[in-house]
Amino acid sequence: MPSTSLCVGVVAPLTGRLAPLGSPLSYVLRRLAPRLAHVRNGGRRHTVTVAVRDSRSDPEAARRAVRELAAAGAHLVLTMAGTRVLPAVTDACEEAGVPCVSTTFPWQAYLHARAAEPGHRFHWTYHFAWGLDDIAAVFADLWERVGGRGTVGCLWNDDLQGALLRHQHHGFAPVTSARGHTLVDLGAYREPAPGFAAQVARLREHGADLVTSAATATDLALFHREARAAGVRPRLITCSRWLTYPHTHTTPAPGVHGELGDARVATLVYWSPDHPYRSGLDGTSCAELARAYERDTGAPWLQPLGLAHALLETAHHALTAADDPTDRACVARTLAGTTLDTVAGTLDWTRGPAPNIALLPLVGGQWQPTARGPRLAVVGNRAHPGVPLTGELTPAC
Repeated sequence: MPSTSLCVGVVAPLTGRLAPLGSPLSYVLRRLAPRLAHVRNGGRRHTVTVAVRDSRSDPEAARRAVRELAAAGAHLVLTMAGTRVLPAVTDACEEAGVPCVSTTFPWQAYLHARAAEPGHRFHWTYHFAWGLDDIAAVFADLWERVGGRGTVGCLWNDDLQGALLRHQHHGFAPVTSARGHTLVDLGAYREPAPGFAAQVARLREHGADLVTSAATATDLALFHREARAAGVRPRLITCSRWLTYPHTHTTPAPGVHGELGDARVATLVYWSPDHPYRSGLDGTSCAELARAYERDTGAPWLQPLGLAHALLETAHHALTAADDPTDRACVARTLAGTTLDTVAGTLDWTRGPAPNIALLPLVGGQWQPTARGPRLAVVGNRAHPGVPLTGELTPAC
């Protein structure tokens, strides 16, 4: 008789530079612990153990964590991580034959970082997120609202992230060029950057007053400071990556917070308290989840909070819907056919832009200064009109 005990493994960045992702995931694990303690499947009650391992924000530590979980009998692994750590987790799960659900960065990056083409089908690993093309479309909407169609300076690093944004097929150019924008690469740089004199000079040379980036908060603040000192004042900076978080969660340097608040950086928004979703597991709305997080932690809500909740919702669904939840292959097949309403939106792995991918829509946001610190306002919702606008897009001062 198959075991009635199930194990969900979680590889989370509890320490290290990606720790801001670990905080909302740890919170959701505590919040949903009573609902995950047991699941019913086919009239049978299964006890569920949740085993958490710290990736330490390091790819090799993440691989070791997966191997430990696989050896301990995990039936499913969940993860949220960065550009190098997440592929380490998913590849290790693929090698170990353990189903995995992941989230937090563009699906093209998910495939490219694993040396896979868009048509490749993984056997064990599933991802939900948005695309680089979706980010480009949201940012192009914002550029057009403050300056029409023109030249945009691209502040991209020399690492995998920069290479993907520059990619002739998967990057920003196919979307933005079709809309009449000219992208000017300001020059690759290594993180952390010692300075941006060359990039500022190139921005001035091309007369671009729009900038797009995927820089860290510290590097973007340094670029903004040096540009202003040189008399170059971009009307709008759009930035993905860490600027989807409150500035206080991305760097301990208070000067960076003020500089980025003054810059009125625009960014992508994949989840907020104003999104019109409810959890299919516990009925929690986006607003209720954000309020509970702020009440229980004393910290502001974070966009990854909704994704973390959706990860746990997906795990619960997979274990309750699989023909045999003790069989990893059955769990993986269930994920492949899943369409699920979550607090992060509807996840549909049957209609993704590529196999193993469920797509989430994006809206545009902007960090705007308030008396209580920078506030993330939704300022553009063309791709998802169901998300209400909570502010007006404002060019930098």
